[in-house]
Amino acid sequence: APASASPRWIRVWDWPTRLFHWSLVLLVSLNIYTGNVGGLREMDLHMLSGYAILALVLFRLVWGVIGSRRSRFADFVRGPVAVIAYARSLVGGVHRSFVGHNPMGGWSVMAMLLSLLVQAVTGLFSRDDILTEGPLVRHVSKQTSNLLTGIHEINATLLYVLIATHLIAVFGYLLVKKENLIRPMLTGHKLMAGEDGSADAGYAPGWIAAVVLAIAAGIVWYVVTR
Repeated sequence: APASASPRWIRVWDWPTRLFHWSLVLLVSLNIYTGNVGGLREMDLHMLSGYAILALVLFRLVWGVIGSRRSRFADFVRGPVAVIAYARSLVGGVHRSFVGHNPMGGWSVMAMLLSLLVQAVTGLFSRDDILTEGPLVRHVSKQTSNLLTGIHEINATLLYVLIATHLIAVFGYLLVKKENLIRPMLTGHKLMAGEDGSADAGYAPGWIAAVVLAIAAGIVWYVVTR
């Protein structure tokens, strides 16, 4: 058998992508908790975590263009033909393991990012008419604020669905397909065989990610304090 057929550990997720992922897990969990519990202290934390989520999403949108190969949208966002073919392969029992996100997972990532972006932005203009209002409420009419608050609440439900779907998929692959998608997001490496085993594309420089994140955080800080 050719040497390329031997399984080998290759780099998949760089540390900025992994840090983004797990920071988002913690912040979204905190955001869900504080949003449902309410209370002045909790809502203060809710807004702060929302600002942090917005900065992370802005970072990921840029990193999806200039980051490491597997973190780029061009690597995992595929057309409907590829998505349908992959879905049929799952139903048919023929499972191909992708180095990065599979075609369905790629669109799941995009849906999650879009929902988080909508949630964070509408939160800046939202109000509950009791304790809390977003930092940009004063810049819009009450009617507009009410509209955006409604979108914020509806999108929260959509976000719950996306999160649940993501968790079901991750554990489904682990238990049914015997493919561990969690470990590579912790270690950055994935065991691959065949031609995919030689697909180690390396990582983009980490300092670029640090600069992008700093700029994203600066933009959010400027917006919420102006």
